[in-house]
Formats: sequence, C-alpha cells, structure tokens
Amino acid sequence: MQIYLWRHNTQFSSWSMIDEPQIHSQRYTHAEVAVLAASADEARQLLAASGQWNPDELERIEPEVIGLKEPRIISSHVL
Repeated sequence: MQIYLWRHNTQFSSWSMIDEPQIHSQRYTHAEVAVLAASADEARQLLAASGQWNPDELERIEPEVIGLKEPRIISSHVL
C-alpha cells in the first residue's frame, strides 16, 4: 500500500489554458486528495466511486507516490 497524492491549482488559469484538467466535480481554486491504495489505478477507482472526483482528468496529472516504509512529511503547503 502507498499513498497517492494529487494536487491541482487553477488560480492562474485563463482562456489560454483551456485544456486545463478539472479533477473535481465542483469549481475550485485548489484541489488536493490523498488515497491509500495498492496502485494508482485502484486509487482512481476509489475516487471515481465517490462521484466527486474525475478519474479521467486525474490520469492527466502524475500523483506524488508516498511509500509507507520510512517516516517522512506527507503533505505541506501554504496558501
């Protein structure tokens, strides 16, 4: 098992970025989701089952993969 972490920020999106992924069903400025799963495919399936996350769009973004064997900071961000 690993943690799969997706982050997407639309704060600087404009018409020039018309093909920007939309990973969540609601409008957002910053979206982040972390899933504990055996693979990225399994993580996307779990997110699809929630009905709020778009797995096709998540495929366009490479998740950060966090192994569980060593201690480390999992997530840190400042808004």
